[in-house]
Amino acid sequence: MDYLSGKVILVTGASRGIGASIARELSERGAHVIAQYNTSAHGAEEATAAAPERLLIPADFSDPAAAAALWATAVEWRGRIDAVVCNAAVMPEVDFDATAAEWNASWDLALQVNTRAPSDLTRLAAQHHLDNGGGVIVGISSWAAQRGASSARLAAYAASKAGYAAMVKTIARAYAASGVLAYLIAPGVVQTEMSQTAAASSGGVDKITEGLAMKEWVPPTDIATLVGMLCEGRLRHLTGATLDVNGASYVR
Repeated sequence: MDYLSGKVILVTGASRGIGASIARELSERGAHVIAQYNTSAHGAEEATAAAPERLLIPADFSDPAAAAALWATAVEWRGRIDAVVCNAAVMPEVDFDATAAEWNASWDLALQVNTRAPSDLTRLAAQHHLDNGGGVIVGISSWAAQRGASSARLAAYAASKAGYAAMVKTIARAYAASGVLAYLIAPGVVQTEMSQTAAASSGGVDKITEGLAMKEWVPPTDIATLVGMLCEGRLRHLTGATLDVNGASYVR
């Protein structure tokens, strides 16, 4: 039996990388997928091709009003949302000796897209789940939220991911008894375009790979499979957990 059949699931950043893999997994398992994207409608279309029903919504999370507008459109589609996967993120880089304007712009973008926007969605999802007998929230974090980034240029990214991680844990603790299940997934180095770009700040792809226990990057499908399991809503007592997916490269 596929426990995702008929569920309505919202996935942010669904047009490429981890988000596209998640949207594809949920679609193939029978979920009705709402796919948020920013720059590539084609990518979101491809990722949700197998969904019984789908809704593609463009939204730019650098706009402080975008998360609430996305949520309103998503809820109106079917009148309910069973699970929300907050995956969309940016990875701005800035040197410590950058100008004040460059520093502030990088931090403002990271905190808006990686912390504020998913926190806004998580708040709205929690309220919705409370009114409808429960539901699931899955936040895609990063091992950088726990261990810090490997490059000083990525400090804003690490800090912004840590901020959202605290939000998800707070929701989990506050509403566990009400059926609101909230989980964090903290990937290591995932085989995505964004990770490949960031590797340049940490010595290059070969150096990064050599430092990994498995000597390979995490396939996005590993993350997608885990998200699918969590969205089933059956792993109730795992709520609040941070699930590390890094091939034993960071064991705590």
